[in-house]
Amino acid sequence: MKVISPRVHGYLDFLTVAIFLFSPILLGLSQIPAIFAYVLAVVHLIVTLTSDFPFGVVKLIPFTIHGWIERLVGPSLIALPFIAGFANEEIARNFYIAVGLVIIVVGLLTDYQGVVRDKKI
Repeated sequence: MKVISPRVHGYLDFLTVAIFLFSPILLGLSQIPAIFAYVLAVVHLIVTLTSDFPFGVVKLIPFTIHGWIERLVGPSLIALPFIAGFANEEIARNFYIAVGLVIIVVGLLTDYQGVVRDKKI
């Protein structure tokens, strides 16, 4: 069941950018997890602003591709602490696992075809 519209997904994308941007300060992340958080904030903002959906400014990336990017990012975030060597840092590890799980759930609930249907009307 796809209960998240493209517009609501856009709000969640900006919330995700803010979470990545402020997590190093709010959670006291060490250098490596903090750098990843800042980079992910920038990358997520770029993907959001260049996607073809209500919040896209440049509309280069079809929203369905935006969805596939997030389908890859969610599991990657869960694996990141173990790959990048900070799995022993409980707060950072749990943060990345939690954000990865949320991105997976949002991806499963988002109607990535909604933009395509709206353009046909």
